[in-house]
Amino acid sequence: MSKTLRIGAGAAWWGDRVEPAQLSAEQGDLDYLCFETMAEATVSAAQVRARRDPSFPGYDTYLDDRMRAVLPGCLKRGTKIISNQGWINPDAAAQRVVHWLREFGAKGKKVAAVNGSLITERALTLTGRIIENGQSTATLASTLISAEAYLGAEPIVEALRNGADIVITGRVADPSLFLAPMMFEFGWDPLDHVRLGQGSGLGHLVECGAQVTGGYFSDPGFKDVPEPWNFGFPILEVSPGGSAVLTKVAGTGGAVNLQTVKEQMLYEVHDPANYITPDVVVDFTAAKLEQVGPDRVRVSGIGGKPRTPTLKVSLGCTEGFIGEDMFFYAGPGALRRAELAKKILAERFRIVGLQAEDYRLDFLGLNAIHGAATPASAPEPYEVAVRVAARTRTREEAVKVGREVDGMAVSGIAHTGKRVPHQDRVREVIGVWSSLAPREQVPASINYSES
Repeated sequence: MSKTLRIGAGAAWWGDRVEPAQLSAEQGDLDYLCFETMAEATVSAAQVRARRDPSFPGYDTYLDDRMRAVLPGCLKRGTKIISNQGWINPDAAAQRVVHWLREFGAKGKKVAAVNGSLITERALTLTGRIIENGQSTATLASTLISAEAYLGAEPIVEALRNGADIVITGRVADPSLFLAPMMFEFGWDPLDHVRLGQGSGLGHLVECGAQVTGGYFSDPGFKDVPEPWNFGFPILEVSPGGSAVLTKVAGTGGAVNLQTVKEQMLYEVHDPANYITPDVVVDFTAAKLEQVGPDRVRVSGIGGKPRTPTLKVSLGCTEGFIGEDMFFYAGPGALRRAELAKKILAERFRIVGLQAEDYRLDFLGLNAIHGAATPASAPEPYEVAVRVAARTRTREEAVKVGREVDGMAVSGIAHTGKRVPHQDRVREVIGVWSSLAPREQVPASINYSES
């Protein structure tokens, strides 16, 4: 492919908005629309839900909403879709996409499901040390519920080469979703770290959706963007050599400028010279950004280094429970009453024998964010929300938090405002640890179906 390739971002995480993706599908003139819907703990949370709910299909719970919204535009334009909405069951997600293709009368469309990232049963033999603490991954054996390796772009490229119109994956590194169509369309070699460095760097710029078009950016009076309620999702116009212009659908809110692009370029990048992905090690230090028009920034000069021999593995483990609740005070003396409530709860938890590994009581509006670093001169708030939380080994202990907060309704102090809890005040904690596995020990497999 010699022409410019247009690649749009359809989501930055599981809970992202759907309308901007629909708008890009309808008006973005896209060759590819890529959805990134996984955070670090997504797979572990999905495994926990699957254990509790046998009816849970294991894929993105918003997959139906997204496919209903974007398929009409994608089918009309011929836009291909790449998405990691498969979570822990890419095959089921692919079958659901086939269902929606048939609902829209699209016959003969090929859907690929990329598997292989889930390595739970083999994780402790494939990995050695936990990156965060240096201990053996064997120490996680009793609490491990899921392990997934970060696959790269190559299996997606294979699926596209075999005629897939839509590719659904499990855990794939975020930039790899966007790199794959560049590799396929431009014929880039998987070991060409120069071009893959550019492509992965571009993928990083758009993987977080509206963050590069003005989302998570606005600071009134300092960094203003128009219509922050109407952000457009980013679109890459990629040349065969690897440079690109970053833009968005005309008329949408937000902005694409040097500031928004620079912020996203360094977002979650610990070492700009060595940003490690499964496909390549990206080097942002020589990147060149140019404003070439309204909401148009040209990106070039991103470098690349040979890929590592290992893949990152996320290990999700059960780590107990958190019990959490809130109550409120307002008006003169609100902080004085909150301080007494803090003392009452400390005594009550001692009386009922709360066994907590960690315990916090914060005053929202005063010290919940900065904690002990909150200045002593901070002005007294007119209203205070008291948040109390404890991390425990068992659900039974975590329940004590809500029970004691309930008691504050009639056995507390004057003017206690108590909310009616309409949700479970206890949640299971999933800890995520990291390790490395040999690349050659984590092969991908692809299943195909047709509408």
